[in-house]
Amino acid sequence: MTLAAQIQVVIVSWQIYDVTRDPLSLGLIGLAEALPYVGVALFAGHIADKLDRRAISLAALALLAGCSAALLALSLGARWSHSFAGPRGIWPFYAVIFLSGVARSFLQPARQALGAELVPRLLYPNAVAWRSSTWQTGAVAGPALGGLLYGYTSASVAYAVDLALMLVALLAFAMIAYEPRERTPAEGTVAESLRTGIRFVLKEPVLLGAMTLDLFSVLLGGAEALLPVFADQILHVGPKGLGVLRAAPAAGAMLMSIYLAHRRPFNRAGRGLLYAVGLFALCIIGFGLSRSFLLSVALLAISGMADNVSVVIRSTLLQVLTPEHLLGRVSSVNAIFIGSSNELGAFESGVAAKLLGTIPAVLFGGFASLAVVLTIAVKIPGLRRLERIEVAGQNA
Repeated sequence: MTLAAQIQVVIVSWQIYDVTRDPLSLGLIGLAEALPYVGVALFAGHIADKLDRRAISLAALALLAGCSAALLALSLGARWSHSFAGPRGIWPFYAVIFLSGVARSFLQPARQALGAELVPRLLYPNAVAWRSSTWQTGAVAGPALGGLLYGYTSASVAYAVDLALMLVALLAFAMIAYEPRERTPAEGTVAESLRTGIRFVLKEPVLLGAMTLDLFSVLLGGAEALLPVFADQILHVGPKGLGVLRAAPAAGAMLMSIYLAHRRPFNRAGRGLLYAVGLFALCIIGFGLSRSFLLSVALLAISGMADNVSVVIRSTLLQVLTPEHLLGRVSSVNAIFIGSSNELGAFESGVAAKLLGTIPAVLFGGFASLAVVLTIAVKIPGLRRLERIEVAGQNA
């Protein structure tokens, strides 16, 4: 699924930018996916705690496969040229992206809670690292494959591969053996159930701090939405180079996740999280200043390594601190903090690039992310002092 989704991201972003030549149109891709994701995520978490999580995940995957088929149909039915520039030319693509955001909003909490049900809690930290490494493998190969398919064949061929991979993912997920456990039923109305998840997060300052740190660092410091502009106008490497740039952060993250899967848990997890996000921000600043394709790829790869450290620490905190019957609702709160931050960050990047220019927008985001790290370190000392993350029963 990740492989298919990453191919799709590269092709859609390059197509839309190639028609509009406007960085704001790239930001609108993120907004089109983030709006339904944020709007539905809390309700989706409530549903994940009440219904069969495997069935919810399968339904969401089926909708994502339908979105892939729709993009293929749109690409086959339209001649992409400058005559399609403007809202009438690209709105169907934004509509499909909107539907994919709805699907992701249900898939994320259901799949994450399902994984927590299937894996014994003592194995959470290691399982998170392995799950991250498999995701990053798809995130490395997907953009590179998407760029090559677009560069050497056509968008329609790339979308056909995207659809085929999504159907394989759907069939593979359907083969997972799963017997739902008895869970404490969600009491009260949907609104009360959702407030339960929010109240839990607010009562856990360390978890709240980790979510806030990731939210604002990615929201402000992410530069991925503007990579088509860098590939075309600054580094002059075209769609094939765009695929490499897109793959670089995931390549770094994959290497780091493999290393983390074989090492002991962090003894100073709080400091590790703050240092990792700070390094991520510095890499984004360096990327904004770079005019070398190889240096840009290297900086993006290091940023991926740093980001993976923060993902593993935050994901472990989420699953260790959250009671099992609240996992769906708390995962949906996390989805709003983190899952939508990439898309909202893409919109912020597009708007900032439109107002400030592409390079100033990236530099502003990097320095703003550094400011967020310093603020969280000062305002939430419990996160800064967090030592090894202990799993309940680990020492029993």
